[in-house]
Amino acid sequence: MDYIKIRLTDDFDRLEAKFQKTVSDMFHSVNPMYSFSKSTWYPPLDIFETPTELIIIAELAGVNKENLDLEINSRAIRIAGRRIGVPPAESGKYRLAEIQYGDFERVLYLPSAIDTDSVNAAYKKGLLNIRVNKLKTESRHSVPISDE
Repeated sequence: MDYIKIRLTDDFDRLEAKFQKTVSDMFHSVNPMYSFSKSTWYPPLDIFETPTELIIIAELAGVNKENLDLEINSRAIRIAGRRIGVPPAESGKYRLAEIQYGDFERVLYLPSAIDTDSVNAAYKKGLLNIRVNKLKTESRHSVPISDE
């Protein structure tokens, strides 16, 4: 059985990556040919929520499972990796280039806390399917009031 790397962490604040994305987006809107040497693309996601679990599906066609990285904490999930491009024929030239290659990253801040011990991730036919159980939370908690 093959496994996808899952790393549990609390460090989702990557200020440098956020800054680079902001600057890249700003310049890209002025001139689409501008980009950092490491461009980042964002795979499309579907997120389903049931009363007991969250199901996240990422479309990652053409990405090798070895190039995927999945980090999880109780309130967020980070999906990152790299899609390697196919070199064009030496005697040809591009007429259309819409497929995005290079590094990608998606950080999802979850609507409810999850149980990081019950994560299940599978990658098949270009789709990464992540299933996590929600933590049961009390909707009401009584706090006793003292007379001092």
